[in-house]
Amino acid sequence: MPYTFARSQELFQRAQRSIAAGVNSGIRKMEAPVPLYFTRGSGPNLWDVDGNHYLDFQLGQGALLYGHAPAGMADAIAAQARLGTHWAAQCELEIEVAERIQKLVPSAELIRYSNSATEVVLTAFRLARAHTGRKLILKFEGHYHGWADEGLVGFANPLDRWGPDENPARLHPSKGVIPEVLDQFVVARWNDVAHLRRRVDEFRGQIAAIIFEPVLCNTCVIEPAPGLMSAIRELCDRDGMLMISDETITGFRFGGSCAQGYYGYKPDLTILGKAVGGGTPFAALAGTKAAMAKIISGEVIHAGTLNGNPLCLAASKWSLDQIGAQGADYPAGTQKLGRKLMAGLSALAAEHKVPLRPQGPGLIFHTVILKPGAAEGPINDYRDYVRRHDAPRWAHLRRCLLEEGVRAIERGLWSISLAHGDGDIDEALKRAAVAFRRHAATWTAPA
Repeated sequence: MPYTFARSQELFQRAQRSIAAGVNSGIRKMEAPVPLYFTRGSGPNLWDVDGNHYLDFQLGQGALLYGHAPAGMADAIAAQARLGTHWAAQCELEIEVAERIQKLVPSAELIRYSNSATEVVLTAFRLARAHTGRKLILKFEGHYHGWADEGLVGFANPLDRWGPDENPARLHPSKGVIPEVLDQFVVARWNDVAHLRRRVDEFRGQIAAIIFEPVLCNTCVIEPAPGLMSAIRELCDRDGMLMISDETITGFRFGGSCAQGYYGYKPDLTILGKAVGGGTPFAALAGTKAAMAKIISGEVIHAGTLNGNPLCLAASKWSLDQIGAQGADYPAGTQKLGRKLMAGLSALAAEHKVPLRPQGPGLIFHTVILKPGAAEGPINDYRDYVRRHDAPRWAHLRRCLLEEGVRAIERGLWSISLAHGDGDIDEALKRAAVAFRRHAATWTAPA
């Protein structure tokens, strides 16, 4: 029988009497039929308050690269908690973590810590503007760089307001944003090198930095087209702009040297979040000495009472040691598991005549469902995704999967952890077979 969620429903109703909207991150309200409440996790497994067991591919929005509740991390945090939880001062751990990042990521000559990748993005923007004396940041349509005023410009432009292909709109999905913020950005389409060159040339001498997700994980897991990374590097060098790689999701998932090592480019600044802290509120800005110069001089202020918190540093040290221990072959193992899951989902889709097309390198991937009549082939940018992906049908299938104990992120994102094994993939596909059968029997397209 499909899972039911009576206790989660009861807790959500209770939460709305004390917590605004009942959740502490707006995206969590997307979960259907109700935002779930969990009691514990172990490796790739998760249990909710109704006693339902899940094979988890959501993994804390991708932060849990090491699986749920790894014993070594728990021991490291507990040991540090007995020594002290917060000093607002220095400790040796912060040097040890920075040295590990330096060793793993070639572009990481210097490091600064924050509590979230959203904060790190804002620091990177401030630093880029101070470094260049320019105000504009070029970002790509559909890319997510945190929830603050600057990070979401051009992220989820609605179809009827996204502007012409050559000049994507500078919109923000939230009310309450300072209007002038929108004027500090240039928005370009992803994976079109010629278009990017035209956008940069149009604002030449005014752009402080180009920021991007190296793989567009927040919108369909769209990998960079051949030549895109080298073009961004070339343009930044030509015009004195900083190249900012937002590796909040890809960092350490794509190998010890992150996506920049996987795809072969060297940014000036790198945003690290999620996996770098193993699920603790921890993030880092890594960069070249030249790019970090204004922080070193004190001309750019970067502060935070909880920056470099020792509990988070203990978790990060343990996490980075796990990455270092994977060896030169990493991430081949997680990639193989992901591709096995993608192939299995594709086979089930074909069996039940569901137009599902998993997309991505396997380490992380997206389950696209094509709209009726949509063209086949890889999705290459945000507009292509909106035009071709059948979001309502995916939502229905995702709920069927959830009710059989297979949990992916609501927008269609699946992550593989170091805790997953072949048996977990086999079990997930066994459960997914039931979900696909029920989806095929009950799905009705909206009128």
